Amino acid sequence: MTQAWFEEAFRDDYRAVYPHRDLEAARPEVRWLVEHGVRGRTLDLCCGFGRHTLLLRESGVDVFGLDLSADLLAAARTLPGAERLLAGRLVRADARELPFASASFDSLVNLFSSFGYFGELGDARVMAEIARVLRPGGLAVLDLMNPAFVRANLRDETTREGDDFLLRERRSLADSGRRVVKEVELVRNGTARRWREDVRLYELDELRPLLASHSLSLRSIAGGFASEPASPTAPRLLLTVARG
Repeated sequence: MTQAWFEEAFRDDYRAVYPHRDLEAARPEVRWLVEHGVRGRTLDLCCGFGRHTLLLRESGVDVFGLDLSADLLAAARTLPGAERLLAGRLVRADARELPFASASFDSLVNLFSSFGYFGELGDARVMAEIARVLRPGGLAVLDLMNPAFVRANLRDETTREGDDFLLRERRSLADSGRRVVKEVELVRNGTARRWREDVRLYELDELRPLLASHSLSLRSIAGGFASEPASPTAPRLLLTVARG
């Protein structure tokens, strides 16, 4: 059976290829999340190997992490202080069908461009699930790519080498600029692996009605975790939304 691209992409070599995506890089982001109201029982939706989950836990947040990648969830065991996550804190599941009761979380975070994977109908299901598991008055933070920034700064091809890998990435826009597609080739220890990534870029004007249709209201917009103002030149589209 052919795997979806997001099942093929996030394998056990992810951390070796992206070593800069570590606890230290996550610390200022977690600090921003806590300062902007993430608290109480919280879901880190699409948590990867749990770096933000762990730091939220260390910050006193009653956090749970969920991801579809069994490889990345297993990698959480290698984090310093991982015992904080291993007592039922990490769950493997699909973001379109969350295994939690309605209104069971005070906060939810969805970080590092983890929205836009499933096509418009599937993405709407994810948003519906976010709204369902948040209690009334609950807060969600959505960290998305900024479409204008991506289109203006897209690098067609890059190559990066590490001690034991060679990574080639070819990028393009599809669907009249609404999707960013990346063809990836990873050669590691003499073995090549190839996959395709395909993420929908959502404009703010598209997100507003999608949020409203699920009783989510936009509270604030930032351009990044340094609280940069949202603008076409900001790298991120960082939304804070509340459940009605």
